[in-house]
Amino acid sequence: MENVKVVIWGLGAMGSGMAKMLMKKKGVDVVGAIDIGAKVGKPIFEILGEEFPGNENILVGNKEDYIKPKFADIVLLCTDSFVKGAFPKIKEIVENGMNVISSAEEMSYPKAQSPELAAEIDALAKANNVSVLGTGINPGLIMDVLVLVMTGAMEDIKHITSRRVNSLSPFGHAVMEEQGIGMEVADFEARKAAGTMAGHVGFPESVTMIADALGVKLDEIKQDMDAIVTDVDRQAPFGFAKAGQVAGVAMTAQGMVDGKEFIKMDHPQQIEPEQVGVNTGDYVIIDGNPAINLAGTPEVDGGIGTIAMCVNMIPQTINARAGLVTMIDLPIPHAILGDFRDQIDPTKKIVNEAVNV
Repeated sequence: MENVKVVIWGLGAMGSGMAKMLMKKKGVDVVGAIDIGAKVGKPIFEILGEEFPGNENILVGNKEDYIKPKFADIVLLCTDSFVKGAFPKIKEIVENGMNVISSAEEMSYPKAQSPELAAEIDALAKANNVSVLGTGINPGLIMDVLVLVMTGAMEDIKHITSRRVNSLSPFGHAVMEEQGIGMEVADFEARKAAGTMAGHVGFPESVTMIADALGVKLDEIKQDMDAIVTDVDRQAPFGFAKAGQVAGVAMTAQGMVDGKEFIKMDHPQQIEPEQVGVNTGDYVIIDGNPAINLAGTPEVDGGIGTIAMCVNMIPQTINARAGLVTMIDLPIPHAILGDFRDQIDPTKKIVNEAVNV
């Protein structure tokens, strides 16, 4: 079997990290990289800042260079946070017969807020015999899939709390903008009032995923946010906040059942939290039989975690049924220390090759 061929669309912090991770793995090749502006035409090793012996030093190109019929087995799409923004790119990829993993937060469970686009993605993927998955560290693992895994040991559930206290520092410019890093507090409050302050993207997706998996019907999902204002200057790789400015967002969400809170999401996130004495961590607290109280400190690194989730889910996505799939449709995520080809279902691979003829 040939190596698994991967195209990476978007060489920001996450996409570049995925490229570096893949360059170190067996049985997988990065065969294309897509970006815009000054990166186009440069060797990928120059963009990544290091060489990877045994790997091809491909040129970063435009989408037309690498989004071509059956050019790769899968495309890692690292360009958007919202389904609406990711949709045209996903459509183009699947119509060229390639599977997709998107890091867009809303793509983790797109029917939560974009049911019509989700249905269209599903139909397009089925028509082209490929699979589309959205995943990452959160949503995609910590505040939803990990919660569901823990409920597997329970016979009854009364209330779920999912809490993640994390650092935004590993993420790129797009996340800094969504979180309002470096924004004046008055501007943050104005955007919040106008409904244009994104904050954490993914609560409706995580809450809906949990409820659907448990077979619980939600009345509504409530969300709120507050600015985390720094009293010292904070510098992250892709964002800066001076004293008195916004350094992060404290986000909360509630999944309501019969007028009562059933799922609670608590997610304060900021750049350089350790600088002001904030300890990061991940927590799953479930009231039921038996009670669950899972705590991990410090947090699972959000940057490395997102990169690894997208890379490690490549075999599961290639092996999946055609269509739009989510993390609750696929086998559990896990690291791949051996050859990626050993993880590919040969029957599925043969079927795809036959269809592609």
